[in-house]
Amino acid sequence: MQFSSFTESYRNWRQYRKTVGELSRLSRRELDDLGIAPYDIESIARSSSRG
Repeated sequence: MQFSSFTESYRNWRQYRKTVGELSRLSRRELDDLGIAPYDIESIARSSSRG
């Protein structure tokens, strides 16, 4: 694995964790307002971290 590939993977992982953290802090009502179900958080975070 090249360094740039490792760096990109690490950046994606950090973005994923940040998104999961931010969405997890929202209340159920706030998630409903955004049209997000709690069980969708990881999937949304995964798709947002792919760049």
